[in-house]
Amino acid sequence: MREFKRTDRVADQLQQELAVLIQREIKDPRLGMVTVSSVTVSRDLGYADIYVTLLGENDPERVKENMAVLKRAAGFLRSQIARRIKLRHVPELRFHYDESVVRGHKLSALIDEAVGRDRPPEGGEVTPEDGALEEDTLEDEAHDSESRKEDGESR
Repeated sequence: MREFKRTDRVADQLQQELAVLIQREIKDPRLGMVTVSSVTVSRDLGYADIYVTLLGENDPERVKENMAVLKRAAGFLRSQIARRIKLRHVPELRFHYDESVVRGHKLSALIDEAVGRDRPPEGGEVTPEDGALEEDTLEDEAHDSESRKEDGESR
């Protein structure tokens, strides 16, 4: 059994080539910093779904505008890929916005907020329970040091 399927190898190659082509060949000023996060290719190599993220662009209008630019450039990108990759049939390119990065940032912020609420404030007041624990600990330490002195004197 093969370790890698042909569709996976084609998807990896498409991802690399598209990243370079989008960065260097598309001259549309409306297009922001685009990252090709992943590519999936259909089994018959008829379609390639390209998932992109936009660096610093979370506004839905800007996302739609960037996606429209990429969709209009799909034919040009496909012809450039045909010159660079030796395939009988170059898949049709379908662009999708990958929200996983934005969702990850939101979840990370929520986790940080929850952890911040659970922590006691630094340099804040000691609650009565904490004060009782500290007094008990100090008494235990004093008792232990006295018993060590007594053990040392009797020897």
